[in-house]
Amino acid sequence: MNGIINVLKPVGMTSSDVVRWILRNTKAKKAGHIGTLDPGAAGVLPICLGKATRLAEYYTGQQKHYRAEITFGITTDTFDSYGVELTRKIPGLKCSDLQRILPQFTGRIEQIPPMYSAVKKNGKNLYEYARKGLEIQREARQVIIEKLDLLEWQDGDFPKAMLDIICSKGTYIRSLCHDIGQALACGAHMSFLLRVKSGKFDLASAFTLEEIESFLTENNPNFLLSPEWGLTLPQLDIPSTRLQAFRNGLPTGISLVRENISKDIFTEADKTRMEGNIYQVFCQGEFVGIGTINNNSLYPEKVLANS
Repeated sequence: MNGIINVLKPVGMTSSDVVRWILRNTKAKKAGHIGTLDPGAAGVLPICLGKATRLAEYYTGQQKHYRAEITFGITTDTFDSYGVELTRKIPGLKCSDLQRILPQFTGRIEQIPPMYSAVKKNGKNLYEYARKGLEIQREARQVIIEKLDLLEWQDGDFPKAMLDIICSKGTYIRSLCHDIGQALACGAHMSFLLRVKSGKFDLASAFTLEEIESFLTENNPNFLLSPEWGLTLPQLDIPSTRLQAFRNGLPTGISLVRENISKDIFTEADKTRMEGNIYQVFCQGEFVGIGTINNNSLYPEKVLANS
């Protein structure tokens, strides 16, 4: 079984739990998730199966889209509702206060990963230190918050807000909620998170575990996407006469390659533009792998075609 399952992850399971469930139920030999979701979060979690696992690195850098609820006045050690409560104080906050500071969290910002995270420090995950009560110094990371919109405001002693967020790889929404609370001098934590999109994978193309189980019972493969389904890399086509060479890891001269923008002959400007770029490679409509253009030749990087 080779391909990608766009799983609608339920609350309460780790991303690794979902992978184990998929392996157990599909009998696939290998599986891996694209982009971790915390146990308390729900939403889009693409799972690569079989040969598709070799493509995971080309998916992980894609943009993410979230809906996050933030609760003000309460802080926790994990920055979400599953941690130990640290402080609780009625903030006396208004919607306009939040709207005023949101712009400072858009664009390219610096973010310190939470202690309860899988970020490595001295060979260990940060959460391993956190569980022992240790606070480790973490380096700030640059992330990009492309969109940060207020969708809904709920008044109360501890007001809540629903945020619509589009961000880069590596963004911790828990940290974003915590930092917003710090900026408002009242504290806050993330009380709900739904990932609505990861690259091209969205809720519309996602299946619950129950739906996947039903498909498997009926021997219906319609839940399985092709390995290249969500790739956003540009495409190149090679002739059938070069397919075996590609499978064997041999380069193909650019004069034999056809670009998906229907060019048969490449100018010097084209060659300069393509140099060093990564492409999806097809042969007669079949996806055969990933290649890179170097020195006017297409070199195989990942080969998925059957021999």
